[in-house]
Amino acid sequence: MPPQRFALPTEAPGLAARRIAADILDGVLHKHRTLDEQLDGAAAHPGLKSLSDRDRALMRRLVATILRRLGTLGHVLSRLLDRGIPTDAPRVQSALLIGAAQILWMDVPDHAAVDLSVRLVQSDRRAAKYAGLVNAVLRRCAREGQPLIDEVKSRNLDVAPWLLARWSAHYGETIARDIAIAIGQEPSFDITVKSNPAQWATRLHGETLPTGSVRTLLQGSVTTLPGFAEGQWWVQDAAAALPARLFGDIKNKQIVDLCAAPGGKTAQLVHAGAQVTAVDRSPARMARLRDNLTRLSLSAEFVVADGAEWLGQSQGAGFDGILLDAPCTSTGTIRRHPDIGWLRQESDIAPLAAAQKRLLQRAVAALRPGGTLIYCTCSLEPEEGEQAISELLKSESAMQRVPIAASEVAGLSEILNRDGDLRTLPCHLPHADPRLGGLDGFYAARLVRRN
Repeated sequence: MPPQRFALPTEAPGLAARRIAADILDGVLHKHRTLDEQLDGAAAHPGLKSLSDRDRALMRRLVATILRRLGTLGHVLSRLLDRGIPTDAPRVQSALLIGAAQILWMDVPDHAAVDLSVRLVQSDRRAAKYAGLVNAVLRRCAREGQPLIDEVKSRNLDVAPWLLARWSAHYGETIARDIAIAIGQEPSFDITVKSNPAQWATRLHGETLPTGSVRTLLQGSVTTLPGFAEGQWWVQDAAAALPARLFGDIKNKQIVDLCAAPGGKTAQLVHAGAQVTAVDRSPARMARLRDNLTRLSLSAEFVVADGAEWLGQSQGAGFDGILLDAPCTSTGTIRRHPDIGWLRQESDIAPLAAAQKRLLQRAVAALRPGGTLIYCTCSLEPEEGEQAISELLKSESAMQRVPIAASEVAGLSEILNRDGDLRTLPCHLPHADPRLGGLDGFYAARLVRRN
């Protein structure tokens, strides 16, 4: 066989990661698909399997950076484009966003960011004719982009206007601005450990938070980190680790964890000695919960069912405790899930609040006298937190709020509201290194059934 005269064409390093990032961005911005469904599970992008760990991490960081800075990026590109982004080729928008994000916020050489974005549009039939435009705009971005950012720094463009207006009305403009700044930061990696958090903080090159969680800036695949395979810890934001602790001593008590997947709170309850029934309506999410508990050598009873329906059938069982982490808008988790801020709409709140009310009513009926209900949501919206509990207490005379003491949350009185409920904000727990500060936004209330 004669020797091959020409080498087969090879793709430029990093282009595959950027192509998949462009596909996922298109999924969020134009098809209203969440990052979670595009990155994990049966509906995940098929190209992820072929990416190296390094390229997968790059792709995730690209997408997250763009979504965290989407408003600012829109402003910069609008100033650099005379006629706006072409509407007949979606890949042009993705390529410009990817290139500009790298130039302005990521440690990527400008020439590489420009070149790979140009290649990205050249490989798309509809977008190829705009390669020159992409090249010119991104070169201008490298020269002129930073001053364009500086001129709008105070305008909080990276938060959807309806969210910023709501947060300003409920928390005040100063705190709303602090929240906006906090969710613009790439968050740290938080874990809950079975024991000896100080030791694990050392092994994972992190630090122990006052609440007992371990926080680290380590990057890469979670499964390769020390202690993961041995089941010594699980991933859980420090704020999300607080509600399950509010029961107090639950050894040998019958506790139901509603809407339990992916299982961080279930693991806490089981590890604390409770007999736990984990309920979730999603078979796929329940399978993930099972896998997590198996790795942790923890066991629980698993029920795949709608929580409200299952509770309705279980009335009279008289559970010692129910942890209701209710489905919500999840606006408190935008720093970890930056797609949420652009996918959610204000109209989503009312139907979710109605579902939360239904779950709360069923949970109250399933508690034994003296039983404890912990209600929590990862939402910053009062309808899904403070107002939900206020309405419940007005309609359910058997239920009584038990305020949370500062001593139960490591003395952090700033994360408790005036009623004694938990209310963490993304701007809480500040740190000299912004990457090590912050919490997810959580609300939690503790109620006890009188009779």
